Amino acid sequence: MKPETFASLVSALLYEKRFGPYFCQPVIAGLGDEDKPFICTMDCIGAKELAKDFVVSGTASESLYGACEAMFKPDMEPEELFETISQALLSSVDRDCLSGWGGHVYVVTPNEVKERILKGRMD
Repeated sequence: MKPETFASLVSALLYEKRFGPYFCQPVIAGLGDEDKPFICTMDCIGAKELAKDFVVSGTASESLYGACEAMFKPDMEPEELFETISQALLSSVDRDCLSGWGGHVYVVTPNEVKERILKGRMD
């Protein structure tokens, strides 16, 4: 399934439950036609936010926006992208009292999907 199609499916499912919503903010990422990256996030009633560079979601989203805007640059290699994501995530989570304990970073390339687990503060 194309990521664009999956994003529309998730959006429709969330909108269907708008009067008793699922309290989640999904992030959908994948490779579309000709290995073109697709990233999307949405709110709890399915309103999509599409972007060409990055999207953020969750309780630390305000500080994540600042960190990602400062560190992101286009056309990064997978290892450089992982390092940038990790630094932005850990520095933003440290500034938000409701976030913590690390995160999962998925780097999607045409050949593989690589998951790495980050450990953050545990207080």
